Amino acid sequence: MSINSPLDKTSFTLDTGGVMGFFGGEEALSAMSTVHLYQGRRWLGWYNSPGSYIVAKKFGQLAKSRFWDGVFPGPNPTPEEMFGLDGKNGPRFIGVFSGTDMTTGHLAYLTAQKAKETKEKIRLGGRITAPGSVSIIDVDDVKLKQGGNVPTMKVYHALCAAIPITSSLASCLVCAFIRDWLAFALVILGMVSNGLACFVIGSGKLHFQLVEPSPYAPRGDGFLLMHNDIVILKGAEKEVASITKGKLVLDMGDNEKFNAIGICSLLLLLQFLIQLLFVPRVTLVGQIMFLSSLAVSWAYNSFLSSLENEKIQTDLLWKSLDKPPITKFALPNRGSQAACACFVLHAGVDISKKSSINFKPKKILECMIPNNTRVWDAWREHVAKQVLSKEKNKYFGSYKELVEDLEDEEQQLLKQLLADAEYGYRCYQVSLETCSSP
Repeated sequence: MSINSPLDKTSFTLDTGGVMGFFGGEEALSAMSTVHLYQGRRWLGWYNSPGSYIVAKKFGQLAKSRFWDGVFPGPNPTPEEMFGLDGKNGPRFIGVFSGTDMTTGHLAYLTAQKAKETKEKIRLGGRITAPGSVSIIDVDDVKLKQGGNVPTMKVYHALCAAIPITSSLASCLVCAFIRDWLAFALVILGMVSNGLACFVIGSGKLHFQLVEPSPYAPRGDGFLLMHNDIVILKGAEKEVASITKGKLVLDMGDNEKFNAIGICSLLLLLQFLIQLLFVPRVTLVGQIMFLSSLAVSWAYNSFLSSLENEKIQTDLLWKSLDKPPITKFALPNRGSQAACACFVLHAGVDISKKSSINFKPKKILECMIPNNTRVWDAWREHVAKQVLSKEKNKYFGSYKELVEDLEDEEQQLLKQLLADAEYGYRCYQVSLETCSSP
């Protein structure tokens, strides 16, 4: 007994073959980039996904041989670069004891992003000119391990893949029910090729690659210097270096040429070509089922794309660091910000150790505020003297020797800037109480 579809006699067809390999390509790429960040995500790619041509051309560049370079021309990025796990330049880092002055990498970039999204615990008044913030992160208790695996996000979001998988299976059943075996085969082909690609690409293991400093190195205290924000890292050299010099590495196994990824990309490319040729030949109902499976898969890929990759990486990094607390407070101007940060950094100086002579507050202030004028030179000289002073009550009035060469307007400006520094010192005192409170 044959089953007749009510649309069998119509001459209208949905020619979707020309666009299905391109439609939703960016969303599919973004969704595939999260495959290493969720538990079980590699097992949940068995659905007919759009954008197969875009995905194949992109991830096929991972394969390294003359043959694969011919099939998928372009640069051969590392897995970390391909999946957005590396390649971001972090802010400048200045070590206050080690003398380090360097541009950091991806982990420091994520750390700066975490500090930026943290809400200020302290927000006081002051003379507002160029507002900024100071964030204090104590990483002394952080114990990242060389080669330690990065924890993954919970499986909840990944389980939403049951929706496109069910949709693709339902489309197959409908196609089988109306005996449109060509449409049935085309949906199955999309499910298998996407599932295999997700499984193979997701087989990589994400772990940390750290730099092992000398055990005789001084403390690693320092600060990440951004446009309007300063992030202070306090801890041993090993712990601070794990953030400033560490990397995320994606280990894809022993096959350095990534032939398995090349084969999966080739399968996705063949899927695009086969569907391009044969989708117009299936029945109208089969085309509708095929298109509906793509639409549901596109919605799921768009959902995964909306979960920002960098935000996920930042949360995973913080989980790996045992969620060190961040004390952040807003400051109204650069003078208050620099003075406050300098006092906070000096709080970690052990004056009983000779390495304390490496702490040079004036040089630190020059890094934070490089303005080369007589007023700022005098300001840095005075604030540095107060930072090193053992007096309990700091003095922020202008010394006679500081102002004797300055004109009246410059003296008034210096007085104003020193008042800003005094305000920064008061913020530092509040930060001590905040950090010490449970």
